[in-house]
Amino acid sequence: MGSRRRARECALQMLFQYDLSQPSLTDLFESYWNELTELKAEHQVDVPNFANRLVSGVINHLAAIDLLISRHTEHWRISRMAVVDRNILRLAVYEFLHEPETPRAVVINEAIEIARRFSTPEATQFINGILDAIKRELETTTSTPPSPPAAPSALR
Repeated sequence: MGSRRRARECALQMLFQYDLSQPSLTDLFESYWNELTELKAEHQVDVPNFANRLVSGVINHLAAIDLLISRHTEHWRISRMAVVDRNILRLAVYEFLHEPETPRAVVINEAIEIARRFSTPEATQFINGILDAIKRELETTTSTPPSPPAAPSALR
């Protein structure tokens, strides 16, 4: 498993913990990393750094992330979703919005793989559908700068 996926899984576990007890970020990071003993030596720096960045970002942008998710979930309030599923969605939407170096298709694939590991078989379709709809919305609202107008024919 790659270090990015491992970091996302760690971030999901921290977001799950945050969702249930809402500790401070300092307490959350300290308790999580002190309890985790299974990181391979080559992942001991990059995994915590990326995971902490993701968790901080999700928590700092939670209202905007939840609003975007709720626009694409018919008949599902965020608070009624399974804790794991809503945090997989939050993590992916944060990456869509604030981690542009990761292609959105990769973010969706990672979210689905994490859902396969931590959630139910039905969750993969639910998460895929919502993230795909959000991705499409972001692609239509994030337009590229317009091309300069063509020179009038008299000037050509």
